[in-house]
Amino acid sequence: MKLSTKLTLFITGSKLVIVLLFVLALPFLVKQIASEYTNYTLKQQRKKVLDIIKKNGTDYYFQGEANYGSYTMLKEEFIALLPVESNLNMDTIKNSQRLIERDTLNYRVLSYTFKNKDKNYLLEIGKTTASINQYNKPLQRFALYVLITLIGLTILIDLTFIRVLIRPLAKIIKTKLINRKFPFKDGQKRVQTSTTDFKYLDESLILLMNQINEAFYKEREFTSNASHELMTPISILQNKMENLLTDETLDEPSTLAIIEMMKTVDRLKNITKSLLLISRIENEQYIRKEQVKPLILFNEIVEEISHRLEEKHIKIILNVSAAAILEGVNKDLLFQLFFNLIHNAIKFNRNEGSIFIKDSYLNNGAYEIIITDTGIGIPKEDLPFVFDRFMKTNLSGDVGYGLGLAIVKSIAMYHQIQINVQSEIGEGTTFKIIFPKN
Repeated sequence: MKLSTKLTLFITGSKLVIVLLFVLALPFLVKQIASEYTNYTLKQQRKKVLDIIKKNGTDYYFQGEANYGSYTMLKEEFIALLPVESNLNMDTIKNSQRLIERDTLNYRVLSYTFKNKDKNYLLEIGKTTASINQYNKPLQRFALYVLITLIGLTILIDLTFIRVLIRPLAKIIKTKLINRKFPFKDGQKRVQTSTTDFKYLDESLILLMNQINEAFYKEREFTSNASHELMTPISILQNKMENLLTDETLDEPSTLAIIEMMKTVDRLKNITKSLLLISRIENEQYIRKEQVKPLILFNEIVEEISHRLEEKHIKIILNVSAAAILEGVNKDLLFQLFFNLIHNAIKFNRNEGSIFIKDSYLNNGAYEIIITDTGIGIPKEDLPFVFDRFMKTNLSGDVGYGLGLAIVKSIAMYHQIQINVQSEIGEGTTFKIIFPKN
C-alpha cells in the first residue's frame, strides 16, 4: 500500500473517531452549555432586580403587599420577592419544583438573600427546565453539521498537504526506482524538495546508482579487455599444439595428452569468444537498424541445426506468421538468441521429443514468440538464475559452459526484449520472448 494511501486512511479514520466521540459526548456538552447559559441569565436578571431595588426600594415590587410574585403567561419564567428571617442566608442555583396555579412545574431556580433597610429578603428567579432543554436537539444537530463540515474541510486540506508533501518522494520513486534499466545511462538529476529526509534519500540513491554504474563498467571493461587479450595467446597455443601433432616422432601417450590439452584449449577459446560477444553486446557495438522476418529466421536456424534434430529424432512444429516483421533489430544477434534457445531445447529434450514455436500479438501491441520443449525441465529453485553467467542446471548431462542463456539475456536487454521462463521437471520448458510495440 502506498504511503499516501496509508496517510489518507489514517487521517480519515482519526477524523471519524473524533466525530464518533463528539456525537457520543454532544448531548452532555449541549446540556452543560445550556445549564451554564441559564445560570448566567439568572444571575444577570438578579443583578437587574437588585439594581432596581437599590434605586427605587422594595416598594417598587411590593406596592403595599407583603410579598411579590410574577410569572410569564406560559409560566416559563417567574420572579418572587419576600421578606425572610434575618438569619437566613442563601445563594444557590438548583433545580426544584414550584406550584403555580395548581400546576407543579420543574424550574431552574436562583435563590438569593439580601438586606435592604435592615430587613432580610429572599429573591427567587426561575426558568422552566423544559424551556431550557427545548433547544438542545437543534443545537446538537447544528453542532454536528458544523463539526462534519469542518472535518470535511480539514480532510481536504490534509489530503492536499499530503499530496504536496510526498510529491518529491513520488518523483524520487518514479525517476530512480520504477522501470529503470540497468546500466543507468542518463545523468542522475536531484529532485527539488525542502524535506531533509527526502533530500537524504535522493542523494543516497544517486550515490548508490553511480557506484553500481562504476562497478558495472569496470567489470564490463575488464571482461572485454581480458577476453580480447586472451584470444591471441589461446590461438598461438592452439597452433603450436597442432604443429606438435604433425611430429612423426611423437609417441602415442604424448599424442593423446596433446589432444586432451587441445580440447581444453578449445573449450577455453569458446568461453572467451562467448564472453567477448557478451561484452560487445553490452558495449552496444552492434547496429539495430535491420528488418527481420521471424519465420525466415527460424527456417535458417532449423536448417543449420537440422543434424542435431536428426540425432535425437526431434521434430519442430513451427507456427509463426509469415507477415510478422521485427523493426530496428540486429539480425545476427537475434539469430544467436533463438539459436541458443533452440539448441538448449534440443540438448535437454528427450529422444523423439518435440519443440513448439508459435507467435502472437498481445493486446498492448507487443509481439510474442513462445518456444516450448518436451524436455527434462529445470528445477524451480534454479529458474531465477538460469540467465546468470556460468549458471548450469541439469548437471547429469552435457551442460556446456553456462554462457548460452547469459548471451540470450544480453541480446534481449540490448533489444529491450522481455524474456520469461516457465518449467516443470519431466514436463519441459517454455520461453516467452516479448518484443515491445514498434
